[in-house]
Amino acid sequence: MRTRFRIGIDLGGTKIEAAAIDPAGNIAARRRVATPAGDYDGTIAAIAGLVAALKSEIGATAPVGIGIPGTIVADTGRVKNANSTWLIGRPLARDIEAALGRPARFANDANCFVLSEASDGAAAGCRVVFGVILGTGVGGGIVIDGQLLVGTNAITGEWGHNPLPAPRPDELPGPPCYCGRSGCIETFLSGPGLTADHRRHSGRELSGAEIAAGAAAGEPDCRATLDRYAERVARALGSVINLIDPDAIVLGGGLSALGLLYDEVPRRWAPYVFSDRIVTRLLPPRHGDSSGVRGAAWLWPLDEAG
Repeated sequence: MRTRFRIGIDLGGTKIEAAAIDPAGNIAARRRVATPAGDYDGTIAAIAGLVAALKSEIGATAPVGIGIPGTIVADTGRVKNANSTWLIGRPLARDIEAALGRPARFANDANCFVLSEASDGAAAGCRVVFGVILGTGVGGGIVIDGQLLVGTNAITGEWGHNPLPAPRPDELPGPPCYCGRSGCIETFLSGPGLTADHRRHSGRELSGAEIAAGAAAGEPDCRATLDRYAERVARALGSVINLIDPDAIVLGGGLSALGLLYDEVPRRWAPYVFSDRIVTRLLPPRHGDSSGVRGAAWLWPLDEAG
């Protein structure tokens, strides 16, 4: 019996990663190229080239799932809400399928992350899972009983573009967001948001990793920045718990590596949750930066991957 592989593609703003996944969930082959930023046709060609290379390596044809930084509108087939702006308004699904010569499946990259972590990752066995991306942007997705919840507007889980809950006076009106509003969760909790917050309070321009290192070395301004960050994550996730009451919340993206979040945030979110007892777990990702390609591959159930 031949192995039924599935291919996942994670289309990011700086890199495109592809992996062939075997039925046991193991990565049998992996490729990565730089994203041709600003070049729509080059992006299509890069994806087609990665798929061809993986098919050659595994010696088989496989269905392809693709995670994208945005959403494909069902009625028009065109991309919206993509921070890789050269994709916006383009018929991405149609053009990729034409380049591949076969159908593919598409989902938001945060949805792919949570699907991976809910399937065989940190939240395996949980009924309701909220997956969070804390990176260049702030995204999210929901899995219920093993199925992605996409929503009628295809924006389920976009918590990053709600206002930061329970804002303090010095957080109003909040930083401007590319969506046109101010004070969005993303403007506080993204990597650039963390850097900007540290700059506002200390006058120093540091990355998230540098802030974490400074806090570990005992620098008071870095410790204060991470304290504000943890408190804001707690407020924002407290609102998520009130809305969907998940069994588990899994953090992904570069800032999920801040180990203090997994103790500090649950310790702080109780005042913002409408319950006297909170059993929701906050978890680090099991598959790390592989969750994107894994979740994209999981868009094809194994019984459809023949």
